[in-house]
Amino acid sequence: MKQIKTIDAVGHVLCHDMTQIIPGKYKGPAFKKGHIVTKEDIPVLLSIGKENLYVWEKTDGMLHEDEAAAILRDLAIGPHMTAGAPSEGKIELKADCDGLFKVDAKALLTINSTPQMMIATRFGDTPVKAGDKLAGTRIIPLVIEKEKMDDMVRRTKQETGGAPVLSLKPFVHRKVGIVTTGSEVYRGRIEDSFTPVLLQKLAEYDTELVGHEMSDDDDRMTTAAIRKLLDLGADLILCTGGMSVDPDDRTPLAIRNTGARIVTYGAPVLPGAMFLLSYLEEKDGGQKVKPERVICGLPGCVMYAKRTIFDLLLPRIMADDLIRAEEIWSLGEGGLCLGCETCTWPACGFGKGRR
Repeated sequence: MKQIKTIDAVGHVLCHDMTQIIPGKYKGPAFKKGHIVTKEDIPVLLSIGKENLYVWEKTDGMLHEDEAAAILRDLAIGPHMTAGAPSEGKIELKADCDGLFKVDAKALLTINSTPQMMIATRFGDTPVKAGDKLAGTRIIPLVIEKEKMDDMVRRTKQETGGAPVLSLKPFVHRKVGIVTTGSEVYRGRIEDSFTPVLLQKLAEYDTELVGHEMSDDDDRMTTAAIRKLLDLGADLILCTGGMSVDPDDRTPLAIRNTGARIVTYGAPVLPGAMFLLSYLEEKDGGQKVKPERVICGLPGCVMYAKRTIFDLLLPRIMADDLIRAEEIWSLGEGGLCLGCETCTWPACGFGKGRR
């Protein structure tokens, strides 16, 4: 591209969008890339502060900002996403379905640590709705060396193994079983106020309640209740109560006695420090015959707090996204819910520490 005075630009082709801002009313391109400047355009261009213009001169080995943004788009975009058309050098990605948005943080850092190029995303491991904005790509200058882009692509693909930097995992149908523990509820001394809260949270997803069992403070009874729900086909079992260190709180033992693999009992999140996550594999002759079923022990805070560890992990469970202990440990930074009077989660910092 070359720079010329605006008053001399008639007949030349603009090499980038010209942004016009009217405070409180409009921000967008007054003229699009590729527009051929006319005599009538000159006063408008001058009114938006364009005394000089860059007009397009194609040079070997250089990429226009739209071409470079498309390269970044192709690196980032995964299934169930749609990319918009280039606008002012940017390309936006949106969700095609409800699901769990995930980001390869290392690969994203590889791109963003390369001078003159960037991808900005929303936080990973958060639920999104169809149509939600996920990311935007662009380069900083108007043109960039093709060799530099090629090198960045090579390094990023080495990081990802060729997989997209961003992914969207659709939510799956879950058959849910609930086990309510505690002698006070089992013997009818108080009403079960935990289950209605769970049903309200589960209603945000594609779930089916296959059974609800009550159990005394007896680990054998609780284990039997879990197994009954497994026999009914439940692939997500939520055990409420009995999660503290009191002698009568035996839910963790009951879950362990099902043969489930405990990922973690305890999490650096408040509310939710006494949360338990486990997976149960079903095998026949040493061979895995079904996907792992999820069994959670939910502390009492889930019943009364607006958002807890359960809200952070439920979207991942609903997207059949395997959760590792290290990922739960990493929630400490950002794992303190501030209990805002108006809750805006997931559009807040809760649960969004370093990954």
